[in-house]
Amino acid sequence: MKIQPLGDRVLVEPVKNGEEKKGGIIIPDSAKEKPQEGKVVAVGTGKIDDDGKKIPFNVKAGDKVLMPKYGGTEVKIDDKEYQILREDDILAVLK
Repeated sequence: MKIQPLGDRVLVEPVKNGEEKKGGIIIPDSAKEKPQEGKVVAVGTGKIDDDGKKIPFNVKAGDKVLMPKYGGTEVKIDDKEYQILREDDILAVLK
């Protein structure tokens, strides 16, 4: 299935870190922190300013980004988890 975000929204695939073990205890998924890094999969059609001009995106598909822990909307597509968030919500591009 293909998905195309609308407006200034960006589809991000969170980067999962390896399973954490502290002192031999396995931390369940429900207690783990949400990943803050992700890979941009698709970008929307663009934001339009007050003059009707499209504002170009600062990120593109393939960029590795830093996102807020609890921002955006979680969606599941073809058994993969993604987040849809506004470009303004992206904190940084990782290089």
